[in-house]
Amino acid sequence: MGILGLAKLIADLAPNAIKEQELKHYFGRKVAIDASMCLYQFLIAVRSEGAQLTAVDGTTTSHLMGIFYRTIRLVEQGIKPVYVFDGKPPNLKDGELAKRAERREEAQKLLQAAEEAGNVEDIEKFNRRLVKATKEHSREAKQLLELMGIPYIDAPCEAEAQCAALVKAGKVFATATEDMDALTFGCNILLRRLTYSEARKMPVQEFHYDKVLEGLELSTNEFIDLCIMLGCDYTNSIKGIGPKRAIELIKTHRSLEKIIENLDTKKFSISEDWNYKQARLLFQEPEVMDPETIDLKWSEPDEEGLVKFLCGDKQFNEERVRNGAKKLHKARNTSTQGRLDTFFKVLPNPNPSKRKAEDAKGAAKKSKRGATRKPRGRSK
Repeated sequence: MGILGLAKLIADLAPNAIKEQELKHYFGRKVAIDASMCLYQFLIAVRSEGAQLTAVDGTTTSHLMGIFYRTIRLVEQGIKPVYVFDGKPPNLKDGELAKRAERREEAQKLLQAAEEAGNVEDIEKFNRRLVKATKEHSREAKQLLELMGIPYIDAPCEAEAQCAALVKAGKVFATATEDMDALTFGCNILLRRLTYSEARKMPVQEFHYDKVLEGLELSTNEFIDLCIMLGCDYTNSIKGIGPKRAIELIKTHRSLEKIIENLDTKKFSISEDWNYKQARLLFQEPEVMDPETIDLKWSEPDEEGLVKFLCGDKQFNEERVRNGAKKLHKARNTSTQGRLDTFFKVLPNPNPSKRKAEDAKGAAKKSKRGATRKPRGRSK
């Protein structure tokens, strides 16, 4: 789910925190990608005549098609992706997972009714609502990434938290995900649309955490409390309080404790067991692997291994798979100039006024020399 309404709130109140970039802007960048989000997107979007792609035995292959070709496009743009997979969900997420199960159960009933009525449009709509990325989808995706030479990480808990930790440690440039809670975990730079910007002809949205805090005029902990009020995966929000009122309350009282003390209980009710403190702690101290122990390596693709894995029963076209492997090989081995900012560092001038005076003095001397120099005549 992410954080409800956060992207729009930032766009409205902290527009300077968002930049729009072309995909090629990230040439030479290492980017951590929320794998579970990608799998979900591919299972919904990668279809043929309204149905998911399948192997001979009927198992889904849409996620493999999406991972394979989308990753190749990123690598061809000079991007070095690392996929991060979810681990065990925190106990606080049980409520959200139960809600999702209920929604799928309801969608199943609606799908059955649509099938009985022969409503093709509704059948497709409710089929999409039933999509779920499973452990088997993740296992196959990891196997494919290994064969492609692309690194991946099994997070101990939430993928977004692990991605944020990698960015903060300088292991990667940014996190690519559609879920805004990567910012709540303190991710310095969040990229939305990265994995499909080229396909949909949309610019990548780049969110800068420091500019978000500056624009919203909040501290780190105040921002976390705001996100909890907006609605997150780990606890309920206060019913009836939308984004506008939430930011007003946070700016006025500066913490959820103070908000609760001063809230008009006749208008807004808070359950006695509201576990916002546990949710806050999960954002402040998430369970992640120490980034310093993670060694990210991009290696040569295994062309024959890819053909064996994707062709045959999974029904991928062998020629296209081999062409994809060659593109990965070429992108990895082509000698290209790296990003200039990895080689040069601009040092701050300790005394700008002095430097300005020296520049002016130098310019004056140069001008004087030019004025006194005798012009050369043409030889005859």
